[in-house]
Amino acid sequence: MAGIRIGVDVGGTNTDAVALDVSAQASEHRGVVAHCKTPTTSHVTEGIETAIRNVLDISKLTPDKIASVTVGTTHFINAVLERDVRRLRRVAVIRLSKSFLREIPPLSDFPPSLAKILKGYVGYVDGGLHIDGSQEAPVVESQVIRECLAIKQKHLNAVVIAGIFSPIDTHFKQEDKVREIVTRELPDVDVVCSHEVANIGFLERENASILNAAILQYARRTIKGFRTAIKQLQLDCPLFLTQNDGTLLDAASAARVPIRTFSSGATNSMRGAAYLSRVRIEATSTIVVDIGGTTSDVGVLLPSGLPRQASAYVSVAGVKVNYSMPHLHSIGLGGGSIVREVDEQVSVGPDSVGHSLTEEGKVFGGSTLTASDIAVALDKVLMGKVDLVRSVPKQTIDRAQARIKNLLEAAIDVIKTSPDPLPVLLVGGGSILAPDSLRGASDLIRPPFHDVANAVGAAMSQVGGTVDMVQSITSQTEAQAIENAKILAVRKTVEAGAEESSVFIAEIESLPVTYMTNQLRTVVKAIGNLDSNLQPSCELLDTAEDRDDYTDMIVDYQTEVTEKATIDPTTYKPCVAVNDETGVPEWQISETDINYLADGCYVLGCAGGGSPGSSRLQLRDQIRAGYTMRVIDESSLKDDAVIYWGGHMGSPATGVERLNATETVSAFAVLMEYLRHDCFDAVVGLEIGGANGLEPLLVGSSKFFNRPVVDADFMGRAYPTYWQTTLAAHHSLELTPCAIDSGDGKSIIMTRAPDDEIVDRALRASCAEMGSRVGKAAKPTTTERIRGCAVINSYSLAWRIGRCIAVAERTNTLSRVAEAIVEEAGGSESAKILFRGKIIGVERRLWKGHSYGEVVIASTSPEEESDEQGPATSEYMSAVARGGTLKVPFKNENILAEHTDAAGKQSIIASVPDLICVLDRGSGRALGVPEFKYGFRVVVLGITCSPRWTDTPKGLEIGGPKAFGYDNVEYKPLGWYVKPRSVIEEYLEDK
Repeated sequence: MAGIRIGVDVGGTNTDAVALDVSAQASEHRGVVAHCKTPTTSHVTEGIETAIRNVLDISKLTPDKIASVTVGTTHFINAVLERDVRRLRRVAVIRLSKSFLREIPPLSDFPPSLAKILKGYVGYVDGGLHIDGSQEAPVVESQVIRECLAIKQKHLNAVVIAGIFSPIDTHFKQEDKVREIVTRELPDVDVVCSHEVANIGFLERENASILNAAILQYARRTIKGFRTAIKQLQLDCPLFLTQNDGTLLDAASAARVPIRTFSSGATNSMRGAAYLSRVRIEATSTIVVDIGGTTSDVGVLLPSGLPRQASAYVSVAGVKVNYSMPHLHSIGLGGGSIVREVDEQVSVGPDSVGHSLTEEGKVFGGSTLTASDIAVALDKVLMGKVDLVRSVPKQTIDRAQARIKNLLEAAIDVIKTSPDPLPVLLVGGGSILAPDSLRGASDLIRPPFHDVANAVGAAMSQVGGTVDMVQSITSQTEAQAIENAKILAVRKTVEAGAEESSVFIAEIESLPVTYMTNQLRTVVKAIGNLDSNLQPSCELLDTAEDRDDYTDMIVDYQTEVTEKATIDPTTYKPCVAVNDETGVPEWQISETDINYLADGCYVLGCAGGGSPGSSRLQLRDQIRAGYTMRVIDESSLKDDAVIYWGGHMGSPATGVERLNATETVSAFAVLMEYLRHDCFDAVVGLEIGGANGLEPLLVGSSKFFNRPVVDADFMGRAYPTYWQTTLAAHHSLELTPCAIDSGDGKSIIMTRAPDDEIVDRALRASCAEMGSRVGKAAKPTTTERIRGCAVINSYSLAWRIGRCIAVAERTNTLSRVAEAIVEEAGGSESAKILFRGKIIGVERRLWKGHSYGEVVIASTSPEEESDEQGPATSEYMSAVARGGTLKVPFKNENILAEHTDAAGKQSIIASVPDLICVLDRGSGRALGVPEFKYGFRVVVLGITCSPRWTDTPKGLEIGGPKAFGYDNVEYKPLGWYVKPRSVIEEYLEDK
């Protein structure tokens, strides 16, 4: 029987290949029958053929002994990274939704140069689902035929079909129906259905599908070349490619979804390292450090044997996507890293001589001292001429080795999720740089064949299957819903080529759908061993020859594409001007302001409010189209002004699929019609937190009502319910009449109610029946109510926080962005850093339509706070609590910060209505409840909220801890409230 598996990893410099007998892992040679390295050539097929032929020659294996060939390659992602018009195609997109998706077109968040290459055509047809799986509208065949005609006229041969909530569409199968029509009308085009590429998250799934469609032709030609190569070697066995999560794709599937191979190289190294080390990881995680010529990649293998995945959304070539990618931390340390000594301080990297090591390295006769020279001087490795590094001072060698040690220890700490030591596996050609011990490593293992671990990982890869679905738990329990998803995941894995008896469940994630009663999103991954009896597929070989039709794009790309110049946030100032008609000073919102506001609003959202990403794109595009948005101080309001206010109500999970639309605008129009108002004077925000913070700018845009937005809101933070607003804290029965609108033709007006709480309950029940996301227009209010109840200058605060993040990015000071935000929020008397650490636990559960749960954060020590640039703890602001753990319960938003010290003593260090914000230290941006993920290094902020909550007895009753079910917690404010500085006032003073 054929039992040998060949693994090939095509890198930028070398192509590695191994012949592996998986059954002999316990032997001294780990089952590695033969291995070799050959230079990667411009002709990929030749390089792979040469590598495999060398392995076969070394091992003396005959073709009948080879069970499979598995290839890991970066060629497909390189085509995107390099913006190579010879390998990319223009793409037509057909979106499925009768009422939504029009406001934010495809490729909205692509880099302009890449969008220019890929943008072909955009069409809309009826279709789409609601979050509960019901149909928004059925597919209309005549509409699809109309779009096919337009695509044909543009001579496009790559089409993406993307429908709302298509990943959960197991009944109507709308995308599949549209694909049948398109392939009938346009038989020579490639059609990509978004649900086959990625999961929930419309824009990110569509982005991934567009990238996938753009490289399909090139990927098919390349994989055909792989097949030709193994055929020329007389190998009659299946061909597989490795995908990002560490599992296999057969050649035909890889040709359909090549995007799944984009980041497979790092995954191959991690799994190969574990295999070669024979480390048992069933009970604990294992850290893998892959040291190359320029960089080191550090990742974690979970007890499942698969790499820990990155957050829900990742960026590829500047494009946000949502498919599986390993969570890696990369540092500028490799064999070619340049060593410098200045004032008795030695640095190693991040710059490198790269591929020129054999020319520039001292040990090879060059003049540049590199990390490899240090390894040779320490007798860690024999290469070049040792005598050439004898002149390097011992002090320099020792300091360089100490710096390498510090860099690796810091990188390991970043990727760990607990302070407990873990096994560390060292692989890659540069692994000889590592010292004999590292802080945080329980064991340091450099396995045999470590320099070809990536090819070993490819050879021993398993088969996987993932299910991501939303189910009702009305007629079944949560456990039954999870079991159903597990059965489907196992079935999917077997269909992909796994031996059924070997399949097991590797990962389960159960997520309640926010604001949706009895709806559960379940993500299950199953993996199993490759079925050795699997027959090779000929599907790929039967594909017709591909045509090249991209030449007309080359001139356009070279002559027309320019990237927009970036704004320097350290010098940028917003535009404030006096309105000639009203005499009122107005802040004219720019695209830069929108970016700052979006980031700031998400911080003030306290993990709730929904991501503002979709709203940011919508408003940005309106500004680019020439529409205007303006903000005014509350002092500019006339005493008799009629002021409308509102925002979104519903599940953020719906918003990530339906994108931002105009339902709030429609709700305002409905309420105006009911109240017989022809116009109003200004708009106020329902809340400043999350996406709702940007919604008033949409309503006030000159595209719609053309009214100024008041620099204020009725919450000061994210919140779960309508009746928990500052207006309700001061005055009862001020919430009706109000209106909600679903954006697809359904609207409801609530005229009166006996109390405020029933208003929210009634609207929320209606919202669930209307698609779980509606726009809301609240009862118009007055200038007196704004000045007496609203949180003043909250837009100014959000803008300043967003600018803090932008400045930190610009100046490489993200590790201290929390300190900058504290200063903008009024200083240490009104805002505090509560805690620093890493997320080690996340729990979510559903109750009455809300997402309840908690995130647990373990403290980091002062030593662990040092980063790649060296210790900077002296510049950090002291945290309220250090050591132990911090537990942050949430009900859609963060409620408490409960600290447990090393002795087990518990204390509440912050509570609502003060703001509790969790920032990702890697990006400086806020983490919402959906983004809470194991391993993230975070800093927790506390900001004293508006006095509007605490200057009335009713305020804490509806907005304090007791209102959220924490009866035994007394609210103690963090500090004094400081009203944020008004952007308008400050810049008028400057003038």
